[in-house]
Amino acid sequence: MTGTVWYVARASGIVAYLLLSASVVLGALMAARARLSWPRFAVEEVHRFLATLAGVFIVVHGGALLLDTVVPFSLAQELVPFTAGYRPFAVDLGVVTAELLAAVGISNALRDRIPHRVWRRLHYLTLPVWGLATLHGLLAGTDRLDPWFAAIAGATIAAAAMALVARFSPRRVAA
Repeated sequence: MTGTVWYVARASGIVAYLLLSASVVLGALMAARARLSWPRFAVEEVHRFLATLAGVFIVVHGGALLLDTVVPFSLAQELVPFTAGYRPFAVDLGVVTAELLAAVGISNALRDRIPHRVWRRLHYLTLPVWGLATLHGLLAGTDRLDPWFAAIAGATIAAAAMALVARFSPRRVAA
């Protein structure tokens, strides 16, 4: 059972990171008002779906880690930052990341009830969330030294960097 749990934890963490990265890239391109081939409402729905699905895979990742017996984690260690015994700094980056992403998700659910300026500032937390998730994967992941993982990390970092340059550049960029 432990082997299966370990694979589920690894795979769900990587899938969550890819989904989060895709959501960040798409969100940055929308904010940059990049010309996309799909209608804006469709792109917004895909962005929202990617973010929601990333959250689902983060829950699966955490749940699988709770079931792992080789490197056991308690629920408290998954919810309270800086309490993990295994690679404490790297793992706790993941805990903080998940909690910040939950805050962004809650603000999205309350978007119609909170001032737009407040929602927007909370939504900008997605950028440090993505950065912390990147560090978490590079420092805590069991695959962090494998070339295929380095390729995934490099591709997502490059894509996010280009989208963020487009987002924060003074000129509009075509996508």
